[in-house]
Amino acid sequence: MRNSDIVVGLDIGTTKICVVAGRMTPEGKMEVLGVGHAPSAGLMRGVISNINKTVEGIQEAVRQAEEMMNAKILKVYVGIAGQHIKSKRHRNYLLRDSLEREISQEDVDTLIENVHRMVLPEGEQIIHVIPQTFMVDNDEGIEDPVGMCGLRLEADFHIITGKVNATKNIYKCVTKAGLDVAGLMLEPIASADSVLNDTEKEAGVALVDMGGGTTDIAIFHDGVIRHTAVIPLGGNIITDDIKEGCMVLQHQAEKLKVKFGSALALDSLENHVVSVPGPRGITHREVGVKNLASIIQARVDEIMELVYYEIRNSGYESKLIAGIVLTGGGAMLDNLDVFTEYITGLPARIGQPSEILNRAMRSELGMPQFSTAVGLSLKGNNKFQREKIGGIAEPEDAQPPAPRKGRLRDWVFGVKEFLKGDAEVMEEFDNQQTTDNNIIN
Repeated sequence: MRNSDIVVGLDIGTTKICVVAGRMTPEGKMEVLGVGHAPSAGLMRGVISNINKTVEGIQEAVRQAEEMMNAKILKVYVGIAGQHIKSKRHRNYLLRDSLEREISQEDVDTLIENVHRMVLPEGEQIIHVIPQTFMVDNDEGIEDPVGMCGLRLEADFHIITGKVNATKNIYKCVTKAGLDVAGLMLEPIASADSVLNDTEKEAGVALVDMGGGTTDIAIFHDGVIRHTAVIPLGGNIITDDIKEGCMVLQHQAEKLKVKFGSALALDSLENHVVSVPGPRGITHREVGVKNLASIIQARVDEIMELVYYEIRNSGYESKLIAGIVLTGGGAMLDNLDVFTEYITGLPARIGQPSEILNRAMRSELGMPQFSTAVGLSLKGNNKFQREKIGGIAEPEDAQPPAPRKGRLRDWVFGVKEFLKGDAEVMEEFDNQQTTDNNIIN
């Protein structure tokens, strides 16, 4: 068996577990060769709460991707998120013994390794150490000190930490699923690589990844990540609000949100009604679309106020020329970008991983809910190019796997139905008159 140049990203989310296997083309695009998905029943707000259910979900998603590629997945690049994630700023320095000897990459690596040894509160560990700017002796604002001369090498760092037990549980689930962890990455950082370009990162941009359990924020400026935060509210709490406010079942609330939901109540028609069947022996319940939007808007307002607080707290509010980019499954909510602009006063758009994908896959995987999985594979590909670490096993005489568009389309259709609620499919009513009663099963 031999290692190929295919790299696998594993997104263990609160609502779904997704696997994306791909490789970079000479044109700098990512060719997706295998995908898989499964419901996520073992996580709560981004943190694993049931090992066995999570392992089953990983195994199912991996099995689908392996069948599509006709290859065995060995290693995966895994995302980590959750309300336990914290970030802090830290400055550290390294004293060198020679002014004549140029600063080498080894010196920079030593400085970063020293930061990894810093003392943290009990139960926490460092996930990422990201250099911001360097200082050589008295010279500040240096982006890359390699090749310069100086005795004191100093740098400001953005440090991302998380709970040890949460990290160990991720490793345990992946290992029990028969895989090795090739790398662990903060999910909004991975998502950023799939939906942001270098110009946006240089100009200043806030990525808001709205998942099922949490809303993750990553702020970039001058091409470097400057601030990260996790808000313990996501799309699932909106569904819970609809369930309570409209007095419907959980899966019906999810369907109402996906099909008829909007972040702006003013944009909804007053006389547009959805008919929802009740339990056995109970008559149908009518839900006004405007009332539904009012429930959604109240919760989205809370989430976006918290997002805006983090942006102001970062100190980069006035430097975000590229504004806010919304991604994740929650970004599919109608008018979310408009409402975000209203709350924050910053330009907003929906971020999709379409630009980095090769043309054949853009229409099928270029949706916000796949940003993290695509970004993890992309991050892994970049690391693979440097370290030559593969993630796929295949026979020595096997041909490189080719994408199977028909099976990929079948998979994407399955994901869309899963996101809507895979028990039943809602009937289309977009072309009906607003006075008609719509029915949701």
